[in-house]
This record gives sequence, structure tokens and C-alpha cells, in this order.
Amino acid sequence: MTLEELEKRVRALEDLEQIKTLHREYLMYIQNLEMDKALDCFSENVVTDIAQYGVKKGKKEVSKFFKEVIRENVFVSRDGHFTVQPVITLEGDKAKAHWMFYRLVPQGERRFVQGRYDCEYVRENGKWKFNLVKLTRPWPVFFK
Repeated sequence: MTLEELEKRVRALEDLEQIKTLHREYLMYIQNLEMDKALDCFSENVVTDIAQYGVKKGKKEVSKFFKEVIRENVFVSRDGHFTVQPVITLEGDKAKAHWMFYRLVPQGERRFVQGRYDCEYVRENGKWKFNLVKLTRPWPVFFK
């Protein structure tokens, strides 16, 4: 293996870890109601498609949605959530991933709801950011 090949592999590993960290921090900011920090995780051209709320485009529209809807939902429910099992594909300064999502729902007996994140990321000014966040919940979706 050449030095150039080794450097490329190390860079890819660092990129994967940075994307995983971005996703974990984003969820922590949401859980802590730190919406401005969560919004800093998004690119300027971000698109979100969160569960039943539909598509939101651009940082301005997404910011309004997170501050008015997502913040209130998290504040009221105070449930926990986490993601696991990321599958990430790097494509230079872009990446795609899907993650399993679990949310603890405090209704009667506490139970988990499963979902799936499908995300696209872009490197902006040397930092990875979300460019697309799609949350499908419940998932898998079963058709009759």
C-alpha cells in the first residue's frame, strides 16, 4: 500500500467518525432543546422530511419548523431517542447513510417506536453537515 492510499483510507475513517459524531450530537441537541446548535448541524440548502410533517426546504424554513414544532414536541414528551446501526457511504465531500431510530414513547407502559433515518451529508468549510434528513416512522412501513 502506498502512502497516498494509506492517507486516503485514514481520511475516509476520519470522515466516517465525524459523520457519526455529527449525528449523535444533533440528537443530543434536540433532546436538550438546544435548537440553535441542532440547526448548526444543517447545510444552508438542507431538506428535511420528518415523519408526518412533510418536506421543509432551506435553512430558514427548517429553522422555523424546528423551533416551533420539533422543540415543542420534545419539550412536551421528554422522551428519549437514539440511533444505531449506521450504514454510511462516502462520495468525496458528500455522503449518504441510513440509521435505525428508536424513540421511547411514554404512553401507558413505556415502549419503543422504531424508525429509519435516511440522510445525506455535505462537507462545508471542512465540516460535515446534514443536507437531507428524512425520518420515516413507524418503520418498516407495512402495506396491506
